[in-house]
Amino acid sequence: MAILEDGRLRAEAGVDVFGTQSTRLLATINLLLDSLRLSIRDMDGFAVSPGPGSFTGIRIGLSTVQSFAFASGKPIAPVSSLKALAWKERPFHETHSLVCPILDAKKAEVYGALYEFRRGTVTEVIAQGNFEPEKFFSLLPKSRVILFAGNGTALFGDRIRARFKDKARFSSRTFFIAHELGLLGAEILAAGAGVASDDLAPLYFRRSQAEEGR
Repeated sequence: MAILEDGRLRAEAGVDVFGTQSTRLLATINLLLDSLRLSIRDMDGFAVSPGPGSFTGIRIGLSTVQSFAFASGKPIAPVSSLKALAWKERPFHETHSLVCPILDAKKAEVYGALYEFRRGTVTEVIAQGNFEPEKFFSLLPKSRVILFAGNGTALFGDRIRARFKDKARFSSRTFFIAHELGLLGAEILAAGAGVASDDLAPLYFRRSQAEEGR
């Protein structure tokens, strides 16, 4: 979670531990708000990732933000987790421009996309989706340097190196993207493109395991 004011990061917290996500999330929110002597009603809007990612994590994050937006009457800016991961790598574009965020989608699949930085903005070159890894990698250009980011690099790093050789770069940044969600979300809110709590929908690229079981 992060709190931003006028584009400036005021507070941020990320905890990579196992446990009940809903309890940890609310405790973290309270901690950051209390540290700045703020309340949810002081927020002008909310940014959240509707996905792709863990089905459970998405549901918890969306339902929490929906309740805040409903109670405060403030808008929500949905921001793709893949786009936020790419935006986290914006310093990379000073020398190279292609960033490929990939996330472990389980079942030997990945969530992925390809973004290009141009004049301070990020453009989606390959649309985000759920892919079989080799199929996704075959869509990427082999003639240009690409920075790979996200937890999918740990699983498929060897395949990436074998295919792209010296054109592959790997991010060393953390996976926490609350700050980037806030920055991108603020642009959406400033443009008047935020959504109401009832209009917020998850970004799923396939059915959950429970739905497949049924």
